[in-house]
Amino acid sequence: MATKSKKKKFTKLVCQECKKSVYFTKKTKAVEDKLQLSKFCKFDQKHTMHKETKK
Repeated sequence: MATKSKKKKFTKLVCQECKKSVYFTKKTKAVEDKLQLSKFCKFDQKHTMHKETKK
């Protein structure tokens, strides 16, 4: 029988300046810390930090 694969789940990324969610990304369960990426916010029209939140 095949081994269990690490399931990936979707996480929602929310802009830290306008607090609106624009991005969804996949993350493995092995990663425990919260994701934090610099992404382009279409509401602010600039690159801002986006943090992972609950769905």
